[in-house]
Amino acid sequence: MNKNKNTPFIKILTPRSQSSKDIWKEVLQPSAMELLLRNPANLRRSSFKVESSSKKIPDCDSNSRSQGLQFRKLSKKDLSRILRTEAAIKAIEKKANSSKYKNLWPKAVLEALSDAIKQNRWESALKIFDLLRQQHWYEPRSQTYAKLLVMLGKCKQPNQASMLFEAMLCDGLQPTVDVYTALVGAYAFNGLLDKAFSIVEDMKSVNNCKPDAFTYSILIKYCIKQHHFDMIGLILEEMSHLEIECSTVIYNILIDGYGKAKCFELMENSLTDMIRSGKCFPDIFTFNSVVGAYGGCGRINEMEKWFDEFQLMGLKPDIMTYNILIRSYGKSGLYQKMGSVMEFMKKRFFSPTIVTYNIVIEIFGKAGNIEKMNEMFLKMKHHGLKPNSITYSSLVSAYSKAGLLGEVDSILRKDDGVINGNGGVWM
Repeated sequence: MNKNKNTPFIKILTPRSQSSKDIWKEVLQPSAMELLLRNPANLRRSSFKVESSSKKIPDCDSNSRSQGLQFRKLSKKDLSRILRTEAAIKAIEKKANSSKYKNLWPKAVLEALSDAIKQNRWESALKIFDLLRQQHWYEPRSQTYAKLLVMLGKCKQPNQASMLFEAMLCDGLQPTVDVYTALVGAYAFNGLLDKAFSIVEDMKSVNNCKPDAFTYSILIKYCIKQHHFDMIGLILEEMSHLEIECSTVIYNILIDGYGKAKCFELMENSLTDMIRSGKCFPDIFTFNSVVGAYGGCGRINEMEKWFDEFQLMGLKPDIMTYNILIRSYGKSGLYQKMGSVMEFMKKRFFSPTIVTYNIVIEIFGKAGNIEKMNEMFLKMKHHGLKPNSITYSSLVSAYSKAGLLGEVDSILRKDDGVINGNGGVWM
């Protein structure tokens, strides 16, 4: 493909009406300083074309609108930092719409791009990245593309990820394992497993770009998530053929995924394989995944059995483990055991967190035990923990169910919080 100033590499498509979730972890950290220290190249590159839409469609850029609802919760220092970041992104974005800015200050552009990526503002990020590519001092780096691909995957923009990858090839860059893996993740996260597997096949034919354990861990994670259990065995066989050993992370993905899918036999088989490998050992993530899988389904006996088993293996429960026990006992109506766990935590010097109190408040609220719920709410505040939107949502739900609507206003007046129209809480 020939580079042409008037022909865009990427045409930004109208975002789909889908919500965004931060489900998979970023594969790389950006290396802005490395970019600045490299010798500048006098490169001029074609621009991205943004197609605007008058229709209001939710996407990752809507995060910036929702941030306004949280400002009153923030300290002045935090608020000042956020406002500066917003202003910087908007200022650079304005310049991206003009063709005359070819020699901007590197730090300003790089910081604006980094902030836009962190906030999952994919349209802003691509505009700023286009401006970056037009700078005389800019030399393309694979780390930047990998970061953008991860973001586009999170923002449910697999088509944009595909076109960005093509733009990278047009820039003359050889994709790295990390770039390919980021593209695999973008496809897999959005349910395009066929495309994800196709990219993995492409990787095998590229020198120094063979898929690694992390690449396969992404395939395994989303195959389980989408209940393609038949593909897991094939992936593991291929890994074995390529002499890629299962890591603790991969075993944990299998155990957690099977547990959430309620495939308990497969979950325990994976745990057995992990232990028998002699190289990978259960950790606190394994502990919580197994205990949480059984507890979440009300299988209390199995939960308690594995709670003891993991401790015999030398693993110690953490605050998340205790929260899992509290929720599991509460959902099963075993309130005495729930209270015993909280007492045990106190003896072990585990302080209940806001998550702990929110679980207990929700449990008592759903059970209609308003007195106990109020007691826990007051205890929570007494320990210096500030109620959040989850706390108030549980309180309002319980009071409404009990026909005590007057209590809603009363409990909020005792606190300094005000529930806003969007269900959040302004403090």
